Amino acid sequence: MRTLGNILWHVPCCGFLTALGAFIVGGLFTITVIGAPVGLGLMQLSKFLLAPFSSAMISKKDLNAEQNPLWKTFSLIIRILYFPFGLIMACATIIQIVALFVSLAGIPVALVLAKSLGTYFNPVHKICVPKAVKDELENRKAQEQVSKYLK
Repeated sequence: MRTLGNILWHVPCCGFLTALGAFIVGGLFTITVIGAPVGLGLMQLSKFLLAPFSSAMISKKDLNAEQNPLWKTFSLIIRILYFPFGLIMACATIIQIVALFVSLAGIPVALVLAKSLGTYFNPVHKICVPKAVKDELENRKAQEQVSKYLK
């Protein structure tokens, strides 16, 4: 079913163009070096957009990845400066979502784009992982919550 969704995403809905656009914008941000945190996140988003039904976007803190405190501070400043660009990209994505809701076959694809809106607003510290990894992380969080109630 995921493969069928990915094919539907690319063939009639031209999802590869959305992925290419995110990759180009991410590359431009990365080339500036100052916008590297945003650029790297947008490149991860483009990786997600190549197979949106088989992968997921998660925060690096969910993977318990340690980062340099200076990089975190720099990323926060860049995230604030990136907000107008993120707003423009999110508005373009919302227009694409509305256009996809016109057809019945476009609804699943529109839902995937709707889930990725948060990454357009804040691509810093986001990473694309297989769907199974995200599911396992959610299971572990649920087990932690259950253990809190059982004490």
